[in-house]
Amino acid sequence: MKGGKWVAFGLALGMIAATAGWLTELRGRMNLGKPGVKVDPVGLYGADGDLVAPRSVVLPTNVPGFQSEPVPIGPDEVAALPQDTTFGRRLYRNGGFAAQLGVVLMGRDHTSIHQPQYCLQAQDWTVTHTERISLRMERPYAYDIPAIKLSATQAPASGRMIHGIYVYWFVSGDKITAEEGARLWSLWKTVLEKGVTERWAYISYFATCQPGEESATFERLQRFIKTTVPEFQTVAGGRAGK
Repeated sequence: MKGGKWVAFGLALGMIAATAGWLTELRGRMNLGKPGVKVDPVGLYGADGDLVAPRSVVLPTNVPGFQSEPVPIGPDEVAALPQDTTFGRRLYRNGGFAAQLGVVLMGRDHTSIHQPQYCLQAQDWTVTHTERISLRMERPYAYDIPAIKLSATQAPASGRMIHGIYVYWFVSGDKITAEEGARLWSLWKTVLEKGVTERWAYISYFATCQPGEESATFERLQRFIKTTVPEFQTVAGGRAGK
């Protein structure tokens, strides 16, 4: 490598090191924004019964007509995500209908939240359709939640196909979006303009059903979402038009 190229290479390395140092220092001086979900000092436990975190996103335990139970956080998930990640996860059952509600809340490290499709693929689900939907809420007033609906299939060892419906969106202390790009843009824009790290949460609902029951299952899931969201989500969107 000639002298000029060595100089350019050295300058590039210096800029990378300086940028990394600036980002580290900047993140250390950032104020952490308020979350858009309820967080309390309620312990969260793993599959082995060990305490994963002293705080958790508080999900409703008593939903009329449903029995519920906490879903443990797996050790691989705990190890893969930043230590300041906060979780909330419960399973709700009503007869033959079951829905899992999950929340992943970031701290100062935004890598707590990743593309939901990865979660499904890691559990051997194949996403067959992606759709942008609007979920009408009635509390605390009428408003719409923009969300993504994923349709998926899985062929278990028994060979009988199972269908899954996965609905998700993101919330911060004052915003709701279904778009990952919009979330990241708002996150970095707020960091640069206000010196605040928005604390985004990834909210998901998941229900499974037999082939041919997708529409009925989605209708039940929508009603369940409408009932439970106001119990833990603290941010609402603009009022819906009449």
